[in-house]
Amino acid sequence: MNKQNIGKFKMFLVGLKQRYEDNKDYFIKLEVRYKSGIKEFPAVIEKDEKDTFKMAYAGKVENISIDQLPDTLAGEAEKYDEVHLVYEERGTNIIVDANQKGVKIRYEDNVKEVQDFHAATSHIGGREYIIKVGQADNLLKEIGILTKDGKVKNDMIRKYNQIDHFVELMREVIDEFPEGNTITVLDCGCGKSYLTFVLNYYIRDMLKRPCYFIGLDHSETVIKASREMAKNLGYANMEFHQTDIKNYTSDRRVDMVISLHACDTATDMAIGLGVKMNAKAIIAVPCCHRELLNQYDYEVFKPIIKHGVLKARMADILTDGLRALKLEALGYKVSIVEYISPLETPKNLMIRAIKMNGKNKLAEQQYQELTKILHVNPSIGNYVNG
Repeated sequence: MNKQNIGKFKMFLVGLKQRYEDNKDYFIKLEVRYKSGIKEFPAVIEKDEKDTFKMAYAGKVENISIDQLPDTLAGEAEKYDEVHLVYEERGTNIIVDANQKGVKIRYEDNVKEVQDFHAATSHIGGREYIIKVGQADNLLKEIGILTKDGKVKNDMIRKYNQIDHFVELMREVIDEFPEGNTITVLDCGCGKSYLTFVLNYYIRDMLKRPCYFIGLDHSETVIKASREMAKNLGYANMEFHQTDIKNYTSDRRVDMVISLHACDTATDMAIGLGVKMNAKAIIAVPCCHRELLNQYDYEVFKPIIKHGVLKARMADILTDGLRALKLEALGYKVSIVEYISPLETPKNLMIRAIKMNGKNKLAEQQYQELTKILHVNPSIGNYVNG
């Protein structure tokens, strides 16, 4: 190639170097094909766990730093007629073609299209899934939804529906964040992080938005399992810590706090952490509600709550209602929606809170009045103020 186009090719490589430095968690590999006549000479550059690049080219493998990349690849291009380069990262391929005529760059989606999706999932029903079989197979196999040959396991159909509906409900929340900014998500009581992995895939691979995930859990076993799954999937934008969320501090800005199926006041603890971190979004799917069951007392309700099952359900409603009201008092826009069908579990509500403005004095007044009338002292008040 002539010197002018070699120079342009090197400029593109400098741009790719900067892209890598800005998005290194998403890098997969870099492939180059040098061409001379009908002969091709491939080079593959991959990164190991220690952030060291290894370049396989011309029958040998050598280490190469990201700073050496533009000079090395452009220098080799001088020997050939043309170069075809594919820079692969999660969700996107960047393709550069250089020859005597010029240098062109284009972007391609590398999340494959699924042609036979409906046929592959017809046994589940007519739902139009967001996280599709045939497209997200690596993810769905890793979290146990699919068999090795890509079929949905019969006993995982319900969970598949749950994780897909979770993503559907999260789209509205994700849209609240400015384009281009990294969305950092903190998962409190992450367990094996199935929904966190799915959300990671959805935000990065499908929406093409930068994101980072932090998972916390007190169990060393599940933290090890989550780390192993992240490694298997190549999700470098995740970290997991064995800790009590009461003791956790982060050196990163946290944009979203999620708490899924945390028992009793652990949900309040997670909401409180989100408030203290000034998170833009707080998402909670509460599990059991025990705290207010033996606290609340309202004379007008007594003819109804003399039935134990009704008293328990009322306690559930009051607990989540007061959580929502307290978040509104703190300036959040709150919605409570059904996360899954009540036929699957009665604990099926999702609280979605988006920080909008300053404190809401009326909501705080209503919260204080209700706690007095009901003779309750919910932990949500202590955790958001403590």
